[in-house]
Amino acid sequence: MIETENLTVTLPSRAGDVNILRGIDLSVAAGETVGLIGPSGSGKTTLLMVLAGLEPPTGGFVAVAGCDYGAMSEDDLARFRRTHIGIVFQSFHLVPTMTALENTALPLELAGEKDCRARAAAILDEVGLADRYDHYPGQMSGGEQQRVALARAMVADPPVLFADEPTGNLDQATGESIMQLILNLAKNRQSTLFLITHDRALAERCDRTLTMRDGLLA
Repeated sequence: MIETENLTVTLPSRAGDVNILRGIDLSVAAGETVGLIGPSGSGKTTLLMVLAGLEPPTGGFVAVAGCDYGAMSEDDLARFRRTHIGIVFQSFHLVPTMTALENTALPLELAGEKDCRARAAAILDEVGLADRYDHYPGQMSGGEQQRVALARAMVADPPVLFADEPTGNLDQATGESIMQLILNLAKNRQSTLFLITHDRALAERCDRTLTMRDGLLA
């Protein structure tokens, strides 16, 4: 489902080139859940952004669901992301002027899908927000906002879910419930999960745990 070979990201600086990713070889099977841990600045988020098709690598090969990113135009890659990839961040990134239902339905509407509101309502029910359809982000707790963000990420049933510190802005109890919800949604849909976290205990709830240091997978 996720394949990389010798993946590199190098950024220029006044002091010289900075190697963010230094030859990443990675293989993640369909339906597998992987937790990635490592210190801040080790390259975890950069790797996720490249795998999600949001940042280009400097070199190497990356393919998701059998599609080689290097062979795709920007428009093709954008269409691929809409149908194949869901992403949840530490910050919820909800549209403040849209309700929970509207936020969740947004990816489907942008893709021109049918029954957008009904599908959004169904997944909001699944994440425990049946009574929050008409609430705006400012009217919801952090845990509720992250549930909306998760519902939005999964509403199109993407085969791959990326989660970057999804519990980072939440208290421990709420974070644990969100993590369980992420695992349940991925399992129920047989989606591949790639999770970034500072919390080893959360990472170890995945099928496999990886560690990143200085742009390398340990």
